[in-house]
Amino acid sequence: MAAIKFLTIFFFLYKVASSTNSPRSPKFPALFVIGDSVMDTGNNKYIPTWVKSNYSPYGQNYTTHLPTGRFSNGKLISDMLVSYLGIKDALPPFLTPTLSSSDLVTGVNFASAGSGFDDLTSLTSGSIPVSKQIQHFKLYVDKLKSIVGEGKAYGIVKSSLIVLSAGTNDWFFNYYDIPTRKLTYDVNGYQDFLLNRMQSFIKELYELGCRSIMVSGLAPTGCIPIQMAWSIEKHCKEDQNRDSQIYNQKLVKILSELQTTLPGIKLVYNDFYTSVIDMINHPKNYGFIETTKGCCIEQGKEYKSMFCSRKVAPCKNPDQYIFWDQIHPTLATYNYIFKYMTYNVLPQFL
Repeated sequence: MAAIKFLTIFFFLYKVASSTNSPRSPKFPALFVIGDSVMDTGNNKYIPTWVKSNYSPYGQNYTTHLPTGRFSNGKLISDMLVSYLGIKDALPPFLTPTLSSSDLVTGVNFASAGSGFDDLTSLTSGSIPVSKQIQHFKLYVDKLKSIVGEGKAYGIVKSSLIVLSAGTNDWFFNYYDIPTRKLTYDVNGYQDFLLNRMQSFIKELYELGCRSIMVSGLAPTGCIPIQMAWSIEKHCKEDQNRDSQIYNQKLVKILSELQTTLPGIKLVYNDFYTSVIDMINHPKNYGFIETTKGCCIEQGKEYKSMFCSRKVAPCKNPDQYIFWDQIHPTLATYNYIFKYMTYNVLPQFL
């Protein structure tokens, strides 16, 4: 039975990787994103934090070929999503001082690289925690009311798509790498702590009028290069991957329960784990060669650096790398992840 399940997933992902057609897309008037660096399109440029990517070679394959504050060589999932939905080409950061009324009406990005569900995470990174991002959302709603009126503003929020995507930094900054929360929680306890926080944030969004919410699970955290850097064999840390899988299983159950207790809400689980682990386990199917280190990391500094080197040029073939730096995927990887989402996640909103 396990072998049949594996083959089913494998051939489905292979089909997604090679297909040029996309399924029918749901319709939303605006997109709002709350989360971390996987989604942040540049908010960290405007805050005092050490978690920044507003320097080359970040952004070298973006439309402007310039660094924008995105932690990759090109567009992120949030950009791909807002474009795929036919709303606009990219999702602007909420903290951008020059946002126009049309920018606000069609959606903005509240995500902050280095953030998490646990406020303690942002004490380490200097980022905007998810709790404060939701406060920014409330400020946004007030701005929206002043532009389109209270009734129309409520209608926009109610009919728009909200993405909630965080959790990885909580494990890195508070448990695996800096074990502060280990003094209080075992793995199971910290999973429950984070998921309880996540539940409370969903309920806050619900009170603001949000009714369509996509919630991302954890990727295989044990396969992120910075976690493997100290290992001679450069193998994935299977214990961390198991933690991610159990966390995701709990998340799916919680979303199902919330679906029945919050009238009118549509909660959809965004499975990052399946697509990413398949790329890591079967890289050649996607055109990848390197799975254990980032394209823009200086040779020999893999265990020291999380972010791109300012001193040396990145690899010449980023499309053959799963990771851009020691944490974040390349544009090529994001393209495959998003293609998986168009088949497996977005249709659930139809």
